[in-house]
Amino acid sequence: MAIGAGMSCVKYLLFSFNFLFAITGLIILIVGARAEINAYPYVNLTDESFYTSAPVILILVGLIVFIVAFFGCCGAVKENHCMIVTYSVFLLLIFVAELAVGIAGYVKHQDLETTISRSLNESIVQYPNDINIRKSFDIIQTDMECCGVYSPDDWANNGMPIPAACCSAQEILDSKPVACTPDSLNFHKNGCLSQILVHLKDIALVLGGVGLGIAFIQFGNSNETFWREKHLYVIVFTLCSG
Repeated sequence: MAIGAGMSCVKYLLFSFNFLFAITGLIILIVGARAEINAYPYVNLTDESFYTSAPVILILVGLIVFIVAFFGCCGAVKENHCMIVTYSVFLLLIFVAELAVGIAGYVKHQDLETTISRSLNESIVQYPNDINIRKSFDIIQTDMECCGVYSPDDWANNGMPIPAACCSAQEILDSKPVACTPDSLNFHKNGCLSQILVHLKDIALVLGGVGLGIAFIQFGNSNETFWREKHLYVIVFTLCSG
């Protein structure tokens, strides 16, 4: 009777751990999806593959964690030794992927300004001829209410007029749109570099924090799950051999 009660307790504890992993999988997936959305269109103006690859990796990891946790729940309920051991091995592999994203997030947070500044200065030169860069610059200048890289003077320094996106609202005179100038109403006076850095650093910190935090939680719980499962297997083996 005592052994049966112990097995039942271990089984439900394993189920609880697996259910927790399923929740963390959904959290990772959601964070990855939000990072993917928030990083666009800024990644078009940088050479930072981290902001395109890391969110996708987290989305895939979150999906895999959820699926693996589902099988872990089934293994716990059915007391299936093979399913739970396989589950633990998958969690260790997932831990490595999350750890890599987490470390990369904090590394990118440290050296971001140099790479972004260089990329933006290279991109602004291509503004007249590259429709994707032009679209991305316009979206950034509109959403962040900024103009140029360091200041609005960057446009004149590169031999280009100030884009309409540097003004919050386009003025109309005699039924015709008026060009955006520093004297225009709602003109964006600040450069975009500092605001992009804040935005991307926030994304990097979130990716790094979620990747590292959940990785260590899962790593600790996967070890505990493995040892609890091993104890459960010993009990079952003893009963069968007895």
